[in-house]
Amino acid sequence: MKIVIVGGGKVSMAVLDQLSREGHDLVLVDNNPAALHRHAEEYDVMVVQGNGASMATLTEAKAGEADLLIAATSLDEINLLTCIFARKLGVAHTIARVRNPEYTEQLADLREELGLSLVINPEQAAAKEIFSVLQFPSFLARDTFSNGKVEIVELKIGEHSKLRDIPLMELYKIAAVKVLVCAVERQGEAFIPRGDFVLRKGDRIHVTSVATDLVRLVKDLNIETEKIESVMIVGGSRIAYYLSRSLMGAGVSVKIIEKDAKRCRELAELLPDASIILGDGSEQSLLLEEGIEEVDALVTLTDMDEENIFLSLYGSFIGIPKTVTKVSRMEYAGLLETMSIDSVISPRLLVATDVVRYVRSMSNAGIGGVLTLHELIEDKVEALEFLASSDTRYLNTPLMHMPLRKDMLVACILRRGRAIIPKGDDVIFAGDSVIVVTASENPISALNELFDE
Repeated sequence: MKIVIVGGGKVSMAVLDQLSREGHDLVLVDNNPAALHRHAEEYDVMVVQGNGASMATLTEAKAGEADLLIAATSLDEINLLTCIFARKLGVAHTIARVRNPEYTEQLADLREELGLSLVINPEQAAAKEIFSVLQFPSFLARDTFSNGKVEIVELKIGEHSKLRDIPLMELYKIAAVKVLVCAVERQGEAFIPRGDFVLRKGDRIHVTSVATDLVRLVKDLNIETEKIESVMIVGGSRIAYYLSRSLMGAGVSVKIIEKDAKRCRELAELLPDASIILGDGSEQSLLLEEGIEEVDALVTLTDMDEENIFLSLYGSFIGIPKTVTKVSRMEYAGLLETMSIDSVISPRLLVATDVVRYVRSMSNAGIGGVLTLHELIEDKVEALEFLASSDTRYLNTPLMHMPLRKDMLVACILRRGRAIIPKGDDVIFAGDSVIVVTASENPISALNELFDE
């Protein structure tokens, strides 16, 4: 597939990295010649220097021949204009990065008129992810499928975990709910486990569960934590704004610490029910003065990864029940797992995943393309949702008899609104939604690619 990406920033590079690994024909457009040279050397990508919102530049990039154009510059207006011009040149599918909250709310009604296939908002996506994690503090991460009917949640096997040194085939006896461990991370290595896989202390496990069983799961595993009622946010970014709205809507008290006076005034107007504190959130004395020791959760959202990591470590050290850390550079992820940091959020990775899902859906439109896609374990594992059709192979065949490819696992089947955590004798019918977990090194774009023959 030929794809034009306009903008050479962090979000664009995350998207470029994902799409280049899947073998697409990519063109990168940006004004910065040094950045273009660097990216041309790192990726197998054609580069065009110029303004992406210029018809001349888009013509030079042969945008009219592209299957998809992604506009992800730092300016919303440029991105929207670029997509409008791309549609005039004949591009059928366009994706725009739009960050301004006012634009985001208006685009719900204007997307069709502007010809936008998808609008991506890294800050809003990150806020949604953080809010989801804070609803169940014992989970390190949560990913939803089929409009929230099924979830894959991440848990850590601790010193006194009831699952420690237990083979997965005995999981039901302990959890007393139907769940499936679909992926395990151990010392930086990812596993898609079978029934004889034995869990060890320090493992991070990804568990597929019907959403309504999550409360029972944490009770049966003795990992319940108190409901979060107060959150301190360090950094008054757009993520902080989106997150605060969701938290306060759920009855959670919010305190935001921001060192820029102008931004504090803006937040005070936008969020009149939140406590907005002007000050440097990296100063211990200020944090203590503002009651950091009494909050239920600390969310670090400054522009510096190192500061976010340090503050979260400090929060864990003083006993805050839940910490959430925003990072831009995912090379830190492996290191963070060895530290006392709960949940790590990467806005650009979330957006890149949304774009990859859309691209794979385009590649297989109407024949079992990807409905939902989530990256697990630092992009080493993917969880995907497909719709089985009459063209799907091995319908009505027990899973135990299906020739599944190596490192592939059917994690859940949804049938007429009912979620099935599958066993070997379960089958797939046309019309079922099927959640599949696979190693990222073997990406699939359609349900039939699940099979080995």
